[in-house]
Amino acid sequence: MSEPSETALIPPVGRSPDLVWLARFLASTRAEGPGERTAVWVQGCAIRCAGCFNPHLWSTRGGEPLPPDELAARVVDAGTDGLTLLGGEPFDQAAALSRVAAGVRAAGRSVMTFTGYRQEELSRAVDAGRDDVAALLDATDLLVAGPFIADRIDRVRPWVGSTNQEFVLLTDRIAGSVEELWATPDRLEILVGASGRIEVNGWATPDVLDQLLTDLDA
Repeated sequence: MSEPSETALIPPVGRSPDLVWLARFLASTRAEGPGERTAVWVQGCAIRCAGCFNPHLWSTRGGEPLPPDELAARVVDAGTDGLTLLGGEPFDQAAALSRVAAGVRAAGRSVMTFTGYRQEELSRAVDAGRDDVAALLDATDLLVAGPFIADRIDRVRPWVGSTNQEFVLLTDRIAGSVEELWATPDRLEILVGASGRIEVNGWATPDVLDQLLTDLDA
């Protein structure tokens, strides 16, 4: 499977800029970016990469609608180093999430945003007048950009699934260079709730994940 040659089009603003459609909130994790972070997964993705780790988050149906200010307050109250935005696709909800990210930044925390769009696609959207995309970029410190490509598995760098995905430091709020971030140990967290529900944070190939879950069931 090769990298898509066509430019991905960011959907027009369809959902209310006054609500974030939240799929999952994790108060603290060390598997979704540098340091201890609060992770937010949003519901809905127009890109839909083959082999995606979270295909259940593609649909725009589902998720919990939350006002951006309320979600930002939950992130700040978690007391971590910052926010990581994942999905789903954050830039498909750029207007509302830009307000969340700005609120987190105002509290002195950092923001890391994962996106399946390439950096040049986001730049073209900004040039075409997408103020919502510009606002989320302006409130992001570390951008991880590019679609997941199943035949380009990245077994070296942390947090990403394929070698085409870019790390772009947009500010100096997150310490270190891109190369220093790449040296961060990759982590996979498996959380087992009291009900027996299993949640996985971080990224792993299907084979590795199957083996881990098999060992957990043993």
